[in-house]
Amino acid sequence: MKLYAFPGACSLSPHIVLRESGLPFELVKVNVKTRTLPDGSDYRKVHPLAYVPLLELDDGTRLTEGPAIVQYLADRVPEKRLAPPNGTLERTRLQTWLNFASTEIHKGFTPMFNTSLPEEMKELLRAKVRPVLQWLDGELARRGPFLLGEQFSVADAYLFTVTMPYRCKRAGFDMSPYAHLAAYRERVAARASVQAAVAAEGISITHGVMQ
Repeated sequence: MKLYAFPGACSLSPHIVLRESGLPFELVKVNVKTRTLPDGSDYRKVHPLAYVPLLELDDGTRLTEGPAIVQYLADRVPEKRLAPPNGTLERTRLQTWLNFASTEIHKGFTPMFNTSLPEEMKELLRAKVRPVLQWLDGELARRGPFLLGEQFSVADAYLFTVTMPYRCKRAGFDMSPYAHLAAYRERVAARASVQAAVAAEGISITHGVMQ
């Protein structure tokens, strides 16, 4: 398999899951600014929208959208318990968290990375996200070490990715009020899979892409 990824982007989530799974894969770093691959070729020939992540299977099948990719990977290695079985209530809870991370956090943060957006508009958008972060902090206070309790899941890989300290800083959020989220991020960051993925992408959890 090949994972097309941009260092420090949301593609870190399936990268972490691949490391957790033990499945063999090749990491292909995409330059999303120039839309090129390491050999200089046009990434749009692989993905017309030039988005990451993209997972290419050994038979050439290409999967897109992070929440779908991580569930596919989890189902490849059920013994790793990265996702509850399909058709169960717990699987629905996992999908709830994946959708929350995608729509409320990931998409909520994205406009703040737009350098052309006026600061006044960014602050209006932050005001909408802060209650979401407050709610999340409360949920993490009453749950186990991870979103589904004691077991790390693909939802944790995604939520960690979109709330990494450097991303929050870039988005202009003061994260000091969210102590439970901070502790959660530390727990996830300590996992060997996260450390390996971060090192392979050449990024820092606190500072982003290393020069």
